[in-house]
Amino acid sequence: MNRSEPLDMATTINMAAFRTGATETHAVAVVGFSQTERIVLGSIFGLSARRNPSFVAYTPKPDRVPDLFLIDADDPRCPDYIRAVTAKSKAPIILVGGSDHGTRHFVLPRPLRHGAALAMFAQAIREKFRPPVAGPLPGPAAKPAAPASPATARPPAKPEAPRPAADPNADRVLVVDDSLAVRKFMEAKLSPYAFQVDFAESGEQAIGFTGERSYTCVFLDVILPGVDGYQVCKLIKGKKSSGKATAVVMLTSKSSPFDKIRGTMAGCDAYLTKPVDEDRLLEVISKFIPASTPEAVAL
Repeated sequence: MNRSEPLDMATTINMAAFRTGATETHAVAVVGFSQTERIVLGSIFGLSARRNPSFVAYTPKPDRVPDLFLIDADDPRCPDYIRAVTAKSKAPIILVGGSDHGTRHFVLPRPLRHGAALAMFAQAIREKFRPPVAGPLPGPAAKPAAPASPATARPPAKPEAPRPAADPNADRVLVVDDSLAVRKFMEAKLSPYAFQVDFAESGEQAIGFTGERSYTCVFLDVILPGVDGYQVCKLIKGKKSSGKATAVVMLTSKSSPFDKIRGTMAGCDAYLTKPVDEDRLLEVISKFIPASTPEAVAL
C-alpha cells in the first residue's frame, strides 16, 4: 500500500508486515502493588506481547534474572525494596507513584496507563539508567538528589529495536468509520501491534467483512451510511461461531446514557467516545487479548 494515498473504500492492512527482525523480550519483576493494579499490569503485559520490544512478567527461574524492576513507590516499604534490588541487580528500576525517594530512578505516575507504561518500559531498557549513588539510600523524606553532571547524565537514547516479523496467525481487527481522519488515527495507533487490520466505510461493507472473516475486535462507528452501527452490531453478535466471540466497540461522538443503552441492547462490549483517547483505546483493546496477573516478587 502507498501510505501517501488515502485509505480505499475497503482496505486491508497487515500491520505485522511493517515489522522486521527478531522480537526483543524483557522480563519485568513486579514488586509490591495491589491485586487490582497487578491485574492492570497483566493487561499491559498482554498488550506489550504484540510489540517490539515486548515485556513479560518475571517468573523466578534458576537461569533467568529480571531485566527491569517495577516497584510501588507509594508502598511504605519502597526504600527497603530499592535497597534489596540494588544490592543484587544492575537492572533498571521504575518507581510507580509520586516520588523517586531521592534516587533519580525512572518514575511512572499513577494511574497506570497502557501507552505511558509501555513507553516508560522501553525507555528504561534503552537507557539502562542507574543513579550514581554510592552512599546509603535516602529515606522517603529525603531531599531529591542534585541534578546530574554531564559525566553522570543519562546516555542518549538508542534507536528502537526492529519490529518482529509478520505473523500469519495474528488477531484480526476491523475498523468501520466513514471518516478518513478516524481511520488514519486508528491505523497509526494500531500499527505498533501485530494485528491484521481491515478498514470499511459503511455498514454494508462491515457486514461483508464479518461474513467472510473472524475478528477479535470490531471498532464500529454508530452513524454510518446505510445500515447504522447498532444494526451491524446486532448482526455480528447474532452470528453463531464455534471460535472466539467477536468483541464490538462502538465509536461515537455522543456519550449520553440513551446511546449507551442502545449499544448495550445491541450487544456491544465497550464504548469509545470520539475523538478517541489513545490510552483509552489501548486499555479497551487489551481487554480482548490474553493476559495474566503477575505475582509480586519476594525480595
